[in-house]
Amino acid sequence: MKIQYLQFTEGAERARGIAVIIDVFRAFSTSCYLYGQGAQNILVTDSVEDAYRYKTDHPDTLLIGERNEQMIDGFDYGNSPSAIIKKDFRNTTVILTTSAGTKGLVKASGADKVLAAGFVNAPATAAFLSYQNPETVSLVAMGYNAVIPADEDRLCAEYISALLKGKNPDFQPMKEVIRNGTGARFFDPENRNSPEEDFSLCLQPGRFPYVLEAIPWRNFIYLKKTEINP
Repeated sequence: MKIQYLQFTEGAERARGIAVIIDVFRAFSTSCYLYGQGAQNILVTDSVEDAYRYKTDHPDTLLIGERNEQMIDGFDYGNSPSAIIKKDFRNTTVILTTSAGTKGLVKASGADKVLAAGFVNAPATAAFLSYQNPETVSLVAMGYNAVIPADEDRLCAEYISALLKGKNPDFQPMKEVIRNGTGARFFDPENRNSPEEDFSLCLQPGRFPYVLEAIPWRNFIYLKKTEINP
């Protein structure tokens, strides 16, 4: 198994084999929490307009997402696990659009299969990859706004890679690097778009036994949840 490390939308476009699009803060962490709160379907798009149109045709749909970490006008929630963790999403279809992770899923059309990952489902993702045993795994760290390297996405790629190599990675030093690096904004009292609780919720390796597979559907990408025991 060849493991290649890529980043941003350019990396997603170059991804081959099984692509793992990584967005720890917060798209795919939020996705796992949504399924944990009972969401029936998650549809992903990089188009706010497509999200609005879908809700017009399906009024019960919930719109979740952000641009520049701010909740989009007319949306129901921002891209924040702490905003949804106490909500009941049973029998709900969610449209998700963000500044980085969802763009990566859209761009990874050259891969044979595309997965969405963060630390919260990293062990399940690695177990699935080991079972599939593809010739190539492309780990794509999406970064901040898909243009700035982010410690959490890079380290999540390293974490998954270590698991694939049969190692037991030490997460605590990674968490410290993130806390003092690109995760520091969650501890800035003036940054109301990045609540401190999200930092903790996104950095819980293996909280969810979900593999999230990105499957094209009409103008969207369906995030198919499959439970797996790492």
